[in-house]
Amino acid sequence: MSNLTIFTEFLLMGFSDIRELQIMYALLFLLIYLATLMGNLLIVVVTTLDRSLHTPMYFFLRILSIVDACYISVTVPKASVNSLVSNRAISITGCAAQVFLVLFLAYVEFTLLTVMARDRYVALCHPLHYPMTMNPQVCMQLTLACLLTGLLYAGFNTGYTFRLPFCQSNEIHQFFCDIPSLLTLSCAETFSNKICIGASVLGVGAGCFAFITASYVHIFSAVFKFPVKADQRKAFSTCVPHIIVVSLFVVSGFYVYLQPSSHSGSIKDLVLSVAYSIIPPFLNPIIYSLRNKQIKEAVRIVMKRKLFYSNVA
Repeated sequence: MSNLTIFTEFLLMGFSDIRELQIMYALLFLLIYLATLMGNLLIVVVTTLDRSLHTPMYFFLRILSIVDACYISVTVPKASVNSLVSNRAISITGCAAQVFLVLFLAYVEFTLLTVMARDRYVALCHPLHYPMTMNPQVCMQLTLACLLTGLLYAGFNTGYTFRLPFCQSNEIHQFFCDIPSLLTLSCAETFSNKICIGASVLGVGAGCFAFITASYVHIFSAVFKFPVKADQRKAFSTCVPHIIVVSLFVVSGFYVYLQPSSHSGSIKDLVLSVAYSIIPPFLNPIIYSLRNKQIKEAVRIVMKRKLFYSNVA
């Protein structure tokens, strides 16, 4: 029998082999992480404190911001710190936790974006039914459905992956643990795993994307009937960036999870992983706050209150 080496830890892919570039990329990603964290937490605070924003749209936006903050926190800090200290190691337990959390939060994010598209569809196409269709109880039920099905989705795919022995190598050609990279390291048959992850990603991704597309087709049909051109521009300026982020998330995620497994990393794979793991959480606060007058006004009011109370104190 051939000797097999069973590894107890993995080595993540670094941003560069040059020390100066390692530090530069690490600091760049840390800055993006901090900006993303601040932007999303600001939305959470503002939509919680301002009672005028206690509506279904901003309820889902608040949940999405919490998910975004958690999503980017799973991968970027670990990768940046590893790059700064020149330590690429991650334990198998840590890798399994990272895979589970990435899958769970990505699933919840995408299903929430789908629910938000549904919310906008009802608000614009059926405004008279909106208060009854999207009441607080329905909003909570939809959120819980996203979370519970996300736990099942992530738990099954993570468990089905980590039942495999990893003995080909311990170098993951990615800056965080993901299933396609791990499957190339297994010395067991992985065909069933590839079919399973491909079917689940394709089923959830294509289903949600089709639902979002159908919702926006109806929304645009309703928007074209608006008599005032300014209202049309306002609706389009809100919808188009959302569609761009969703498309980027779907295309990059599909490419990473559905392409044939590669035993060597590439810059293209790294860029695509950044596209679905970092860019959506980074862009969502910009799209939903800087382009939203209500959010900007609420931020201004909250800041004025803070300054007032600090002066009184």
